[in-house]
Amino acid sequence: MATGSVSLARAMWRGFRGKCPNCGEGHMFGRFLKVAGACDRCGEELFHQRADDFPAYLVMVVVGHLVVPAILVVETAYAPPVWLQLAAWLPLTLFASLALLQPTKGAIVGLQWQIGMHGFEASKLRRQPGQLAPVLVKAPRAA
Repeated sequence: MATGSVSLARAMWRGFRGKCPNCGEGHMFGRFLKVAGACDRCGEELFHQRADDFPAYLVMVVVGHLVVPAILVVETAYAPPVWLQLAAWLPLTLFASLALLQPTKGAIVGLQWQIGMHGFEASKLRRQPGQLAPVLVKAPRAA
């Protein structure tokens, strides 16, 4: 189980592996891209995450930067027929994108959890016992 503070790199790595960023043992995902409401081991609430489309954008950037240069190299070196290019590169692009999507989303949720974004503020304050929780103080009314 987790004790003390978890580093940003460790929280993101745990998320990348699909594990709870807090304990590193529980499962983060209930389905392929559906983040579980809470960790099944430590009970850490995970439903606060707001990854939205950011993981998909990151995956498109990474896969695009790997596949497009490979396509250009193969095209200039061998000039295979278009049907062969499509038969090779489309499935590769699809499978690479699907393979990276869940780990990328997990890493983004781990990032949000560790730095206390969105609803994870209370969790971050619980992990840092030396800090006081912020208090909303009403300003006195001017007469």
